[in-house]
Amino acid sequence: MKFFVKVARLYSRKFVSQWVVLAIDSFFVLLTFVFSYVHRFNFDLTKIKADEFLIRMPLVLLVYVVFFLIYRSYSGIIRHTSIKDAERLFLATTTAFVTLILIAIYLRLQGKVLNPSYVPFSIQISHYLLSLVLLISSRFFFKLAYYKVLGERSGRKKILIFGSGVAGRITKETLLKDTTSHYKVVAFVDNNKGLKGKLIEGIPVLSLAEATSEKYIEARKIDEIIIAVQNIKPTKKSIIIDQFLALGLEVKSVPPVSDWIGGELSSRQIKKVNIEDLLQRDAIEIENENVKQEIAGKNVLITGAAGSIGSEIARQVLNYNPASIVLVDQAETPLYEIDNELKVLAIENNKEIIFKPMIADVSDERRISAVFRNGEFDIVFHAAAYKHVPMMEAHPKEAVRCNIRGTKLLADLSAEYNIDKFVMVSTDKAVNPTNVMGASKRIAEMYVQARNLKSQQENKNTKYITTRFGNVLGSNGSVVPLFRKQIARGGPVIVTHPDITRYFMTIPEACQLVLEAGVMGQGGEIFIFDMGKSVKIVDLAKRMIQLSGLKLGVDIEIKFSGLRPGEKLYEELLNDKESTLATYHDKIMIGQVREVDYNIIQSQIIELLSFLRSDNMALVKQMKKIVPEFMSNESIYEVLDKNQ
Repeated sequence: MKFFVKVARLYSRKFVSQWVVLAIDSFFVLLTFVFSYVHRFNFDLTKIKADEFLIRMPLVLLVYVVFFLIYRSYSGIIRHTSIKDAERLFLATTTAFVTLILIAIYLRLQGKVLNPSYVPFSIQISHYLLSLVLLISSRFFFKLAYYKVLGERSGRKKILIFGSGVAGRITKETLLKDTTSHYKVVAFVDNNKGLKGKLIEGIPVLSLAEATSEKYIEARKIDEIIIAVQNIKPTKKSIIIDQFLALGLEVKSVPPVSDWIGGELSSRQIKKVNIEDLLQRDAIEIENENVKQEIAGKNVLITGAAGSIGSEIARQVLNYNPASIVLVDQAETPLYEIDNELKVLAIENNKEIIFKPMIADVSDERRISAVFRNGEFDIVFHAAAYKHVPMMEAHPKEAVRCNIRGTKLLADLSAEYNIDKFVMVSTDKAVNPTNVMGASKRIAEMYVQARNLKSQQENKNTKYITTRFGNVLGSNGSVVPLFRKQIARGGPVIVTHPDITRYFMTIPEACQLVLEAGVMGQGGEIFIFDMGKSVKIVDLAKRMIQLSGLKLGVDIEIKFSGLRPGEKLYEELLNDKESTLATYHDKIMIGQVREVDYNIIQSQIIELLSFLRSDNMALVKQMKKIVPEFMSNESIYEVLDKNQ
């Protein structure tokens, strides 16, 4: 066996010449003809006339070879033999048989049955059936033997494939074709009761209950499962993945058919599932036509364009054919990178869009005024913000300067230059804020909403819209990339508190909803996004450890550091005095937030900005006056609440 394994490995990247395959097929045709001929005379060689045999045999071979060439039945790679290859062999041999029968009928009608080239029907029928069976079965035999020999090698991962449909079978074939993948498919997993206990291409089909049995996994020494179902709901997929992760299996997933390279699946495309697959929330569907009508041919300004949210908004805006996209950020290198990425995407998709990267601080009045003066914008997406809670707790002046003064400046310039829509990205931390960052975003929300009322009073066209959502998986500074780095280092994974929870959605989902809210907004709304269920951060950490193939408590530890300054155990999308109104999109609601008089909030912000020259304590105290519900937590500013 070792010898055959070595030979199989040696030729695993080589293929037999097509002409060798044709020669072997020709040999099989001759072999079956000889057998059929001898069988016709009951194996009595004395009854066979050598001259007739030597004429009939080349004639039969010639006809079969001609149709082998016509149908190219020899061109398939033997180890990858499929039903299509068998179909070509069937057509070639059947057409050859029919041709020889027609020749025999012609000779018979001409009374030339004694002609040496006349092949009796009995010989032809026997020969046709034997050659057809031998040619097709030999193909599949060699294929089976090849993979059987390779399958005997040690170190192969034993896997299950979830889904026995077309995608599941293609996944199996893909793994078998790739001799470097080191996989052995043990079973399909399918909840179709009609398939239970049956074989598909020689591989048993298990129910989910059987496959998630710890006894079965240990007995068969299963290493991995590949999710190959294409139309499974994200919530159900998440539950299934969790079940297999709990058994210590590595879980991978087959990408959608639309992502297959050239319409074919490659083993390299079968990737480990990521934490986004475990959100347990159904996919969000967007009314793309509405967004397209709003953005097509428009000039769009995006602030914070180099950040996680701003850059994804830019990518999605590009899909709707705007006339131009102006990218504003103060981070030079990330801005350069997103500008280049967008230009490449535009070229690949044959889109003629003007891109203008502009380095600017949104709180710099002279610079931002110049940006507006030199551009004729239709829509502004304001994603620029300082958002890290502990950092802003230590530097409240920067939070006020960027998040409040920057937002006020952009909102005012949008009115001055008659922008159609101003869409601000806010956060759930603005609800009942316990930190400086959340309070700064709440003040920004209040001003944007009041600015909309002011525009209406002045008969201006600018509509101001705010979007409020929670944490975004994978965004800069979020727990996911932080946990990945900690896991890569071998741990420990640091969680602030065992009971801390957060709402999560993916970056593309969040940005899709921002665009949709921007379309439906008529001005003054604060749109609240359906974030699904809140997730325990410690559970998130455990899942990420499992996805990394590590065992908690064995390979890596979780440690608790305590709440950081300004941090609270759970986030809210609305405060106790707020409610929501439904919209035509079931994932987007309108928050019924208390309105603020423009003149009051403007004077409060102007006064607050004057405190930038004071100490931090005085500045935060002033913020608390503007946002009475701002109650600090785990912070030096808690003393201000006690004094109140």
